[in-house]
Amino acid sequence: MSPGGEGARETRSLSSGTAGGGTAMSRPARGLGAAPGQDRGRGLGEGFGVTERTDGWWVEPLLQGLMLLVMGAYATWAAFQGNHYEFGGYLSPFYSPLLKPSWWPFSPALLVLGAPLGFRGTCYYYRKAYYRAFFADPVACAVGEPRGSGYQGESSFPFVLQNLHRYLIYLAIPILFFLWVDIVKGFIFDGRFGIGIGSLVLLASNSLLTMYTFSCHSIRHLLGGRSDCFSCLAAGGPRFKVWQTSSWLNSHHMAWAWWSLFAVCSADLYVRLCSWGVIQDLRLM
Repeated sequence: MSPGGEGARETRSLSSGTAGGGTAMSRPARGLGAAPGQDRGRGLGEGFGVTERTDGWWVEPLLQGLMLLVMGAYATWAAFQGNHYEFGGYLSPFYSPLLKPSWWPFSPALLVLGAPLGFRGTCYYYRKAYYRAFFADPVACAVGEPRGSGYQGESSFPFVLQNLHRYLIYLAIPILFFLWVDIVKGFIFDGRFGIGIGSLVLLASNSLLTMYTFSCHSIRHLLGGRSDCFSCLAAGGPRFKVWQTSSWLNSHHMAWAWWSLFAVCSADLYVRLCSWGVIQDLRLM
């Protein structure tokens, strides 16, 4: 049969939704079978909170919102205090690296928190958390939103600033270096190596911060996201192993995000309580 024969015409007809000159089969406007990109499931266009879900879909965004409010409020208060952030060799992670120029009349933390705050605030996971908890965009999968237009992307101000995340990673990593220097100082007592409860608290805080930073999606992309064939690259095997490790860290990014936030607030609180004399730092050795 020639390319222009009946078989070719039948193939073209079937692909366009017609057969033998009949009427086109209509595609559903929503749900299964809808045109690609046209529908994202039940909930789009429904009234706020309307859903067919029967589980406790509201629990997760509620808890996330409460935790972000509590820890965000504490971190803001601690950053503006400008005092009681040191005790012996311990330094609150909110104030590292410690900069105290004579011309700066405010808390030293405000000079250094811009990079880590920007990095965390534009984090892919945290976007999901606070979009759902505070903007209800969407409040949960397959649940009606306050506005019916659906997801509009991050292409306009102020949400376009979220794209700075991939660049803020280059500022967040150097902060980790200074934090690890502070950890070493936290194990020095009277010029000798020692271990206090505060040493371990700060070590746990920075370990989790490091896990959170290096589990970032941007790090994973830098390590291998632009490579389609590791075996075609120089040192492809080791590079693939590094990318696999990054992928494992990335798969737990949500956990690192919450644990690191809790740990850094706890470390600051511990240093403050010691500085205030509320508790005594116990020396283990």
